[in-house]
Amino acid sequence: MATLQGIAVSKGVVIGRAIVFDAGSRRMPRRTIPESQIDEELDRFEAASKTAIESLKQAHERAREDMGDEAARVFLFHLGMLQDKELVAPVRAMIRDERVSAEYAVSEVFGQWERRFASSSDSMFQTKADDVRDLADRLVSTLVGAESGITGDLSGMVVISRDLTPSQAVDAGRAGAAAVVTALGGPTSHTAIVAKALHLPTIVGCPGVTRKIQSGDRVIVDADTGNVLVAPDKKTLSDYRRIIELRETYHLTLDELADLDAETSCGVRIALHGNIEFPDEIADVTRLGGSGVGLYRTEFLYLTSRTEPTEEEQYTSYARCVELLDGAPLTIRTLDLGADKHTQSREEIPERNPFLGCRSIRLSFHRIGSFKTQLRAILRASRLGPLRIMFPLITSIEEFRRARLIVHDVIEDLADDGEPIDKPPLIGMMVEVPSAALLSEQFAREVDFFSIGTNDLVQYTLAVDRTNERVAHLYQPTHPAVLQLIRQVIQAAQNHDIPVSCCGESAGDPEFALLLLGLGMRTLSATPDSIPALKRAVRSVDIRTCERIADKALTLDSAPEIATFLRDRARKIVPEAFDGRSAE
Repeated sequence: MATLQGIAVSKGVVIGRAIVFDAGSRRMPRRTIPESQIDEELDRFEAASKTAIESLKQAHERAREDMGDEAARVFLFHLGMLQDKELVAPVRAMIRDERVSAEYAVSEVFGQWERRFASSSDSMFQTKADDVRDLADRLVSTLVGAESGITGDLSGMVVISRDLTPSQAVDAGRAGAAAVVTALGGPTSHTAIVAKALHLPTIVGCPGVTRKIQSGDRVIVDADTGNVLVAPDKKTLSDYRRIIELRETYHLTLDELADLDAETSCGVRIALHGNIEFPDEIADVTRLGGSGVGLYRTEFLYLTSRTEPTEEEQYTSYARCVELLDGAPLTIRTLDLGADKHTQSREEIPERNPFLGCRSIRLSFHRIGSFKTQLRAILRASRLGPLRIMFPLITSIEEFRRARLIVHDVIEDLADDGEPIDKPPLIGMMVEVPSAALLSEQFAREVDFFSIGTNDLVQYTLAVDRTNERVAHLYQPTHPAVLQLIRQVIQAAQNHDIPVSCCGESAGDPEFALLLLGLGMRTLSATPDSIPALKRAVRSVDIRTCERIADKALTLDSAPEIATFLRDRARKIVPEAFDGRSAE
């Protein structure tokens, strides 16, 4: 038995037979054409482009049915790319100047773009290779008269591929695939977005998976942990069958909690909110027992479009969120583009180290016009229901004051335009860098609320890129330094009587959540599918027990020791949450 490690992007545990799928775009042999056929070849390319456009429109409609409007926008992004002169003009030029076949020109030109994206040091830049490959496969398939995408009955199968394009992920889901594992890809790729929207257990970034697994192999895909077990032995199969059985039973019992309050056994109310990327996800938040949205990631309005979304497009999405929440709170984070969330493909000179560069609030200051457009849309939507504005990656008091001043300027502009904001929304900030946590006492005098983003706080505190397999093991949310910073932020919020929440991935982990409750946190925001397990943990414990857990954890001096302690305590409080897994 071999165990491979990747990045889990859509949770679930599956046992099935593998089918290895070659998702790479076709490499065409060079074929020279007579000069008299150039116009004919250009016409073939134009016809193939029109066919691909129609195919993408149909894929968009199918995706809307399966995933909702917002997640399906990735196919509109593809439509925009196919109509981008910078991308397709070189194909026409190669056909005309080098007298080659249309399929060869597509293969070469799109292949150059794909390699350019894939070789970038920016992880989100790399994911654009998926989109280019998808388009190339569609065009070449049309030109050579072959089928594109995944076809046939894949019921219960685990799709193994070097990579999958978003449309192929949709095809896999429709064909009945039980899970997907790819060698390439990252947590913010369009394919990952599609997989999550389809609730298809998926692991990406699993090196060597296509070499180490053959079609027909039995595999276990543990998309909770990111592990892929190849040719598991009888005991492992038995253990995982038990895990799946317990998991299904546990999730059935969690459904009963949806309408119950998130209240500890001693009567303390805890607010459980959802982190979303699309308005349609609000249905999952409310269905699973959430009481609001603690983090709406607005950057996907930008990443799924070739052009910057207009004020009206943004307003429509924000207003839709308010409408769906029907009075429940909504926290909108302003653009967090940059680093792993931005391709930088529109930048003339991509940054060498985007994680420490012009990202998040810095990028908003750099593009004031776009920032004000977003704020106008948010403020207009705030008149429809409870809404809060949250700034990302604030590192100094000056940054927060500057951002808040711009909000006030936009409010004045709206009043001049006859759209007054009578009750401005609360304005808060993400605490996700050490400087913000260390200055939390000063920040607490000026902000309306804090939201601790553990993903970046851990990354910046420990100098670890969690998507880099060489150092990913050093990404430790339970590191004593991280816990000290979290405690400091919570204490500052309590001292100044302002709300504080946690919206990082750690907030969705029941064992870490018990620690947060013990430190004084009373609002947790996590992915919608994490809410039921969080509610079970909250209803199974009293605050005094959580405080003892936190007190003990803070006396320990290593991340592994703290993680083991938290897991052991959580196992005693909510043993059914561990799916029968071993203590390891």
